[in-house]
Amino acid sequence: MEFSIAASTAGIPAFLAYLSLGVVLVALYMILYSLITPHNEFGLIKRNNAAAGIAFAGSLMGFVIPLSSAIANSVSLGDSAVWGVVALIVQILAYFLLRIPIDNLSHRIIQGQIAAGTWLGVGSLAAGVINAACMTY
Repeated sequence: MEFSIAASTAGIPAFLAYLSLGVVLVALYMILYSLITPHNEFGLIKRNNAAAGIAFAGSLMGFVIPLSSAIANSVSLGDSAVWGVVALIVQILAYFLLRIPIDNLSHRIIQGQIAAGTWLGVGSLAAGVINAACMTY
């Protein structure tokens, strides 16, 4: 089998389309998540609040893992978009569920309580892993 630049680069348009979709959905997720939470993730992270960094990083990974699964298992760009939105909704719901057992979770994160940030971050990541597994039907 011979090497062919044309054959090797034939998938670049699809790659760019899926990559663009992924970037747009990640940006949308970060915007929506930061609007939904009572605390300002970006402001807290800029002030070196480790609890906010851990919580936000876990949440972002909890979204990106099922988004990756959606992209890898989709049959089209539209299919990826639909399942990417499903991943977004599930991750937002996970945030609200993770707040239930910990009183004043956002306030604790604002105060820099690492345990609270870890709870939210790891809980979000766990939700994302389960979400991704469910998408591989």
